[in-house]
Amino acid sequence: MGNLVQAELRKTTTTGLWWGLLIPTAVLALGWGLATGLLGQFFVDFASTSDVDEVSDFLGVTPDQWKVSLFGMARAINISTIFPMVFGALAISGEINRRTITTTFLTAPSRMHALLAKMLVYVLWGAIYGLAIMLFLGIGVVITSDSGQLPDAGGWAMLTLACVLSSVLMTMFGVGIGALIPNVAGTVVLLLLYFLVIENVLHLVLAYLEVPSIIGFLPNGSINGLTGSVAVDLFLSTAGVVPPEVEDVLRAIAGAGGALDWWWSGLVFLGWSGIVFAGGWAVTQSKDIT
Repeated sequence: MGNLVQAELRKTTTTGLWWGLLIPTAVLALGWGLATGLLGQFFVDFASTSDVDEVSDFLGVTPDQWKVSLFGMARAINISTIFPMVFGALAISGEINRRTITTTFLTAPSRMHALLAKMLVYVLWGAIYGLAIMLFLGIGVVITSDSGQLPDAGGWAMLTLACVLSSVLMTMFGVGIGALIPNVAGTVVLLLLYFLVIENVLHLVLAYLEVPSIIGFLPNGSINGLTGSVAVDLFLSTAGVVPPEVEDVLRAIAGAGGALDWWWSGLVFLGWSGIVFAGGWAVTQSKDIT
């Protein structure tokens, strides 16, 4: 198994795909971080006016202590992890497209061993992408935010953990989809369309039907809930008294509308990743690939 993992690692490092996707990931995270700080500062300046002083009095916390950057950071992680998901999706579909998958399967004890080796390597890459996202996102936010809007050391650590977990899980999901749909264009288009359009529309429909709790059990809703719930929990820990209805709004802003606790959300998405990986395994087991 160790030789298979080393071989898979060499495959990823000898092509330009890993850095070709890592660069836009870092740029997006940095840009989103810069924008998050600017928007957060604008909001705090607005909330500091006399017109909304009663809000501060009600919460018991002045606007300059609101860690509003947390919401933008959660959203930045959610959108940036699209790239490692696509990277994972090309793990198998790309090999089938280049017709190198036959050699991969012939040199492995079984196709399951080959798939597991790929998954282990791409879990590592998912963690690398997650750390890169958090690094550049953090740089952007720190540049444009006041210290009062930034999380403390424990908050940074928790956000980093959530970011790495989210990136790893998204990469795993991509690997499973790539095995399930062994077509490069089809896999990428389907993933982008579903995560950026289809499920977001479905979220609106579920919210309109007043059944938002279902959102937390959908793929995009659960993975967004992982980071969004962490951000909201960190915000609420220093925000003073927040009514339940306002908390629901905050969760929606952070992308965690209808989501479960962060660790439950992670387990739900892990379940989705397991389902698509099992489907991909079944497809590769029964398909005669040449």
